[in-house]
Amino acid sequence: MNIVMLHGVNHNMFGKRDPAQYGTVTLDEINQALEALGRELGASVTAFQTNHEGAMVERIHQAFEEGADGVLINAGAWTHYSYAIRDALAILTCPIVELHMSNIHAREAFRHQSVFAEIVIGQICGFGSDSYTLALSAVVAAARRAHP
Repeated sequence: MNIVMLHGVNHNMFGKRDPAQYGTVTLDEINQALEALGRELGASVTAFQTNHEGAMVERIHQAFEEGADGVLINAGAWTHYSYAIRDALAILTCPIVELHMSNIHAREAFRHQSVFAEIVIGQICGFGSDSYTLALSAVVAAARRAHP
């Protein structure tokens, strides 16, 4: 089972950026935790991070072409306004889980809206770096249900 983890804008700064919201865990540590859990669940996890919207769209297209079994996305600020990323995600035929480290519903009003909400199977937010492992467990379970 192949799962693609898409990290959005500014996520390369995890561990340095606003520790009160995001903690001190780094993106590398998050990816290592996902790879380890993936092995336990019988899935390989390929992580991708970019600060460029077009590169994110192209990586989503690549996930489609590769036949990814599931996609996790923490698009950061793009969650709230990127119709380009939303439309690319809509091309996918596999389960998609949106995730956020912070509770986006307890933050600024503009963060309460997700343009991805209508096309993902679920959203996980507010559990810090554990949001990633919770989301991986969810997408693997959904992929197994989709292809028993």
